[in-house]
Amino acid sequence: MKRGLPGEKLILLTADRPPELIDCGANQAIRQAGMFASHPSQTLSLPRPTQDISARWLVSTLDNVLADAACRRGTHQLPVCGTAVWRYGRHGLAWQQSLGDWWQDDKPWLREARRLESDKQRDWFFWRQKRGVVVAGRMSVEEGKKVALWAQTLGWPLIGDVLSQTGQPLPCADLWLGNAKAVTELQQAQIVVQLGSSLTGKRLLQWQAACEPEEYWIIDNIEGRLDPAHHRGRRLVAKIADWLELHPAEKRHPWCVDIPRLAEQAWQAVVARRDMFGEAQLAHRIRDYLPEQGQLFVGNSLVVRLIDALSQLPAGYPVYSNRGASGIDGLISTAAGVQRASAKSTLAIVGDLSALYDLNALALLRQVSAPFVLIVVNKQRRANFLFVADAAERARAVLPDAAKRPL
Repeated sequence: MKRGLPGEKLILLTADRPPELIDCGANQAIRQAGMFASHPSQTLSLPRPTQDISARWLVSTLDNVLADAACRRGTHQLPVCGTAVWRYGRHGLAWQQSLGDWWQDDKPWLREARRLESDKQRDWFFWRQKRGVVVAGRMSVEEGKKVALWAQTLGWPLIGDVLSQTGQPLPCADLWLGNAKAVTELQQAQIVVQLGSSLTGKRLLQWQAACEPEEYWIIDNIEGRLDPAHHRGRRLVAKIADWLELHPAEKRHPWCVDIPRLAEQAWQAVVARRDMFGEAQLAHRIRDYLPEQGQLFVGNSLVVRLIDALSQLPAGYPVYSNRGASGIDGLISTAAGVQRASAKSTLAIVGDLSALYDLNALALLRQVSAPFVLIVVNKQRRANFLFVADAAERARAVLPDAAKRPL
């Protein structure tokens, strides 16, 4: 408490006994949770040591807690308390070596800039000359168009999410990311710049978790780590458009050779099957049904992943969703609210369970100010599981090498 008043920097690391020894009369076993009340600015209770929890999670969590504490009082750091649960035994050398040369570095594993107007990265002129990959997540229409042009100027491949508004210049990423040639080529990337969060594609998330570039930057105006893989790099809180202005692209030739060809091959394979009947074909053809000067709302069922994997939405066309925790309730209500706020013609597509959970919201669609079309995909409430079971065969039909990789 005394250290917190003047804002002095203090980190407390306390040790606790395993939970099975608490409240059972074991020696030197006390309940330590909350023992310092509200005086620490941040309190972190670490799980018991296990190699099932990556070292990357540990160091990025510690960096995140310290960054939170630094923001509480500007330049003054309030006390931080970390409690570790110890038991006999220690981690192996391989667990520690997963952090690479970080042990000899003087920088945090995760460097965070918490101000909404993030500072210009002084070494950007250096990194923009390297081989990079741009991952585009959820962002606004204007930001999506700027990101697409920015990546094109740099000559970096752009992997665009269905909510990125970038036009997905390399369509069908969830298909060609299953090809060994694409993964091998992406391994040459020295830096990955992720703009926006809420990535949809399963294979994109798998690649993102497995990639190990020299630097991994995440730029979004939402605070938090936003990286389940806990990469070593930088977490920059900023509006994407403002950040792009501070970090201009330098005209360079594209360094990827195989990926554009594989993306075109995957796209043509999907086009060849577009006239068949099914949810996948509907997802591919969804761009044919988009209202002019309108907007698209996608639900959280399998259909959003199919649109992400099999379609290519126009650059700058407004796409909305209520991703959240990928729940299925309240989607029609959200779509109605989107239409009312924008007064634009709207196409919405949801699954059958999503529609069932929000049937009352159909009354809201009687009060729309512009044409509103709602597509409900009848999957008999179990097509997600049938699709997953048959996914390998579907992938083999499009890209033979893709079926060798897990979904």
